[in-house]
This record gives sequence, C-alpha cells and structure tokens, in this order.
Amino acid sequence: MRVLGIDCGTQYTGYGVIELSPSGDLLCLTCGAIKLPARQPLPTKLSTIFSSLSLIISDHHPDEVAIEDVFYAVNVKSAFKLGQVRGVAMLAASSAGLTVAEYAPLSVKSAVVGYGRAEKHQVQHMVQKLLKLSELPEPPDAADALAIAICHLHTAATLRSQGVAM
Repeated sequence: MRVLGIDCGTQYTGYGVIELSPSGDLLCLTCGAIKLPARQPLPTKLSTIFSSLSLIISDHHPDEVAIEDVFYAVNVKSAFKLGQVRGVAMLAASSAGLTVAEYAPLSVKSAVVGYGRAEKHQVQHMVQKLLKLSELPEPPDAADALAIAICHLHTAATLRSQGVAM
C-alpha cells in the first residue's frame, strides 16, 4: 500500500509518500513542502497547492491520501484559510479518484511517537527512525506529512487485521 500524507498549511504544505513493503517495512518515496509566498493572494496559493499535489499524485501513484483533521484555532481567519487549503488538498485527491482519510493531530502523534502531545522535534526524530532515514526530514512540515501517512498505514493495517472495512 502506498499513501500520500499531507500536512496542510497556508505558508508550507508538507507532503510525504510512504509505501508499506510486503515484508512490513516502511519506505519513504518522497517528501518535502510546497512553499507559498506570504504576499501571494490566497486564490493563487490554493492553485499552487492543487497543481503541486496533483503532480505528486501523478508521479507517485498513491493508493490513498491521509491528511490532518481540523483542529481548533484561536484565530478564526487563519482557521478559515486552513480549511480552504484542506479542501483543495481533498479536491486534488478526489480528482485523482483517491479516498481521503483524516486524522486528529493527537492521533497522529500517538501513532508515531506514542504520546499525543509530542513536540515537533520528537515527531521528526521518530519519523526518521521509523523510515530509517539518514537525516531528519526537513522541513518539519514534511516530517508531519510523513507522520500522517505512517498513522494511516498503521490504522489501516490494524483495521484490516480486525476485519473492518475502511
């Protein structure tokens, strides 16, 4: 199974494609972040995110997509912008015929680090260990996207072993 994890953001949108090999090893195929200029209008940012994610999907052919679920934000305006980015990420996936799974930040951190309130650097280090990477995944948004994909692979495997359809 191959999963594209997406960490949505209005400045950086992280992405990571992970494959679960038949032997059970996790393999990182690609990761990075889509950098969005701060002064760029939001519609242009959304178009860039859609185009970039569509290209990643076309290049790496994931079976499924996983993104971080909505979290509560103090700033309503920022929350709306993040919601728009999430919508565009879902649109890129669904336009390619892929299903999208959503995971709460606490669930992602628990699945990867074992502690739902883990710090960003702890997530980076565990992602590096789990994927046997020679260096920390950078930027942190890429590590978060990889963590979301790892969470999905672990969740999917558990549900399959219990005979639950996703």
